Amino acid sequence: MKAAILEGAQDARIHEVPEREPGPGQVKVRVEWAGICGSDLALYQYFPVPNEYVHPLFGEHGPHGFGHEFSGRIEAVGDGVTSLAPGDLVAVRPNVWDGTCPACLRGEPNLCAEFGFIGINGGGGGFSESVVVGADAAHPFPEELGAEAGAMVESTSVAWHAAKVSEAGQGDVALVIGGGPIGLGLLLCLRARGVERVIVSEPSPSRRELAAALGADAVDPTSADLAAHVAEATGGAGVDVAFDASGVGQATYDTAFAALRPGGVNVVVAQFHGPVSVDLNSYLMSEKNLVGSFAYTDEDFSEVIAEMAAGRIDPRPLISSRIGLDHLVDAGIEHLLGGGRNTEVKILVSPAL
Repeated sequence: MKAAILEGAQDARIHEVPEREPGPGQVKVRVEWAGICGSDLALYQYFPVPNEYVHPLFGEHGPHGFGHEFSGRIEAVGDGVTSLAPGDLVAVRPNVWDGTCPACLRGEPNLCAEFGFIGINGGGGGFSESVVVGADAAHPFPEELGAEAGAMVESTSVAWHAAKVSEAGQGDVALVIGGGPIGLGLLLCLRARGVERVIVSEPSPSRRELAAALGADAVDPTSADLAAHVAEATGGAGVDVAFDASGVGQATYDTAFAALRPGGVNVVVAQFHGPVSVDLNSYLMSEKNLVGSFAYTDEDFSEVIAEMAAGRIDPRPLISSRIGLDHLVDAGIEHLLGGGRNTEVKILVSPAL
């Protein structure tokens, strides 16, 4: 079968590789759609997982297949699997945990000491024709929503978990910095949780236009005074919650903090690539809260599917392009690392195109 293999930094190639078959408790998924994530761009650029590293839960050295946002149909099931059958449409939860460490026992598997991802640490990847996963990772997905929406569950789950961490709800005002896939996913999730006023700060005109179409108060931070806009929108009180979904650095951190009301919650949901200075006294005097949000749990994944099935979240408007697997690098990754970052939101990849 065809699969994208990450050989090294800026070196991803489409190879013919043997197909895996499911063992006990596993299923084989024929991939229909896979999304390109910001993490995939970082993996491609910086190659942070060296080929010699062997993740304890996967037991495989690299080069690895990659792609961790994907959906498809069950093609075969291993012994002991009774909850799924060939032909079922599923969204795959790619993260794995050991289930025995203190974090797992606390009910926080996303903070597991051995946390890892299919498509990053081993186990194949969604940028391929098929993947074998544990049956527990293959979540049945509504046929009427389709496989494209199924491929959006993973990124939406990142946003859903962050929205839950913030405890934002009805009557709150939220600020989201960055209108990429996670930022716009946050807009959808916050609205589903009853937050009626969501301010999205995004310099890209096309992303800002989409944010507005999805119900946001969309602001261009390069031409508007965002602090003044927040003050006017909140009667000078400040927002209840702020999310940095850009990871730009000191400037976006400072903006999020300044926008918060006293006692508000500042959620870091993007990975920052450089140091940020934090004035702890400012938290002392304001009782503002700085929290992180990492990935999601199996419960989050299920909740997102339920929200989609109920019609409260529809991530399909975030899909901006669809490409074939053979064009993953040129029309997908390299495009997003260049000008496409300003025009695309989510690019989906299909082995069938």
